[in-house]
Amino acid sequence: MPSYSFTLNGKRVTVEAPADMPLLWVLRDLLNVTGPKYGCGVGACRACTSHLDGDEIQPCVVPVADCAGREITTIEGLADGDRLHPVQQAWLDCDVAQCGFCQPGQIMATAALLKKTPRPTDADIDRIENVCRCGTYSRIREAIKKAAADS
Repeated sequence: MPSYSFTLNGKRVTVEAPADMPLLWVLRDLLNVTGPKYGCGVGACRACTSHLDGDEIQPCVVPVADCAGREITTIEGLADGDRLHPVQQAWLDCDVAQCGFCQPGQIMATAALLKKTPRPTDADIDRIENVCRCGTYSRIREAIKKAAADS
């Protein structure tokens, strides 16, 4: 079986996996990184949203072979040590989470948005397509605006 090395949340890792194995299964099943959630398996719900070389991806549809030599960040790697990322802090301050299942993906999508668009408009925020079954969208919008203001 082929092996793949990449940087995961700041640490170099190597895994043996089939080339076409989705990165989500590598993260969850082989590396025990459970922040990215399985929701749909086709990249639509975006519960697994993570970053690949700083860009937003859905690891349920990215083969591990495409990640060799690259940098992957999940919700577990977003904070700076004990200091939460501004988006994580805004989520807490605005009491966003209800069931919490989609929140890692929501936070990672927001962090990617703010990296490219530090002062997002409502239209920019509306382009985040992560699904929240609890419907906390108004608190999510509030937290995004707070994180943008605090960054």
